[in-house]
Amino acid sequence: MSHEPVEKIVIGRPMQPNGAPSENLVRVQQFVNRWRKVCPDIPIEYVDERFTSVLAHRAMLDGGLHKKARQNKALVDEISATIILQSYMESRRP
Repeated sequence: MSHEPVEKIVIGRPMQPNGAPSENLVRVQQFVNRWRKVCPDIPIEYVDERFTSVLAHRAMLDGGLHKKARQNKALVDEISATIILQSYMESRRP
């Protein structure tokens, strides 16, 4: 297994549809604060994660996943994380 250096952490910022912070933002910030104590040299960037679960469910439907698979929260979270990272990378394109 090869290892690559970590340049940056990209993490979703939970927001309500109106742009106000979600109640989950406090937990995310607590996690980020703990992470920064352990790895202070790795920068962390937030990405608005509004609607990523909706987009994940849409991708699951479009991919033909059955209802039981679409109810798998871990799978929804994994697809949402992929969408967040993709959004971040696309926003950095020249």
